[in-house]
Amino acid sequence: MPTTTLSELVDELLSGTRPLPILSAGVPVLRRPALPYEGQLAAGQLDRLLAAMREAMHSAPGVGLAAPQIGVPLRLAVIEDPAEVTAEVREARGRVPQPYRVLVNPRYEPVGDGRAAFFEGCLSIPGWQAVVGRPDRIRLRGQDETGRELDEEFTGWPARIVQHETDHLDGVLYLDLAETRSLSSATAVSDYWSQPTPAAAAQSLGFPLPS
Repeated sequence: MPTTTLSELVDELLSGTRPLPILSAGVPVLRRPALPYEGQLAAGQLDRLLAAMREAMHSAPGVGLAAPQIGVPLRLAVIEDPAEVTAEVREARGRVPQPYRVLVNPRYEPVGDGRAAFFEGCLSIPGWQAVVGRPDRIRLRGQDETGRELDEEFTGWPARIVQHETDHLDGVLYLDLAETRSLSSATAVSDYWSQPTPAAAAQSLGFPLPS
């Protein structure tokens, strides 16, 4: 039986429905470590894929999208966050605008011991959110779409986005890391837990927060 190459897979995907459909939890590709990107796609094909990923991210809407979420098992992700939130939320969550970025073969490590916990959602788990504790400062290494090496620090909400998308490339969903008692529908979050921090949710739902 013929094997479909990654290039053929991407061509087929790009010739189909737009914006690209986003896979939901339970699809095997979301649980498998993605392959390192090593030039498997021609430059023009990579550019078209990244543009389609950005379009799908905006359409959802979301602030990040990893290639496995559209069925492509490569270590590629896009991030972008206009951070259109109140000043109170911006201050509490460190949610500042994050310009569009492409992450190729990203990996991260914590910087320091600080942690922060907030409600998180995922385009592959629509309609639900849960509180996830994560390092509040990280060092990101990898490449951009041109092959330029990346080695920089992220803090606050941008650090959370980078971690969330990089985790996807390792087959990890945010629910694997979440406080399960915090799991709430998007409606419940809107009705009860829209405060800048999840302190009230932690008290009412009975889950711990980082000290």
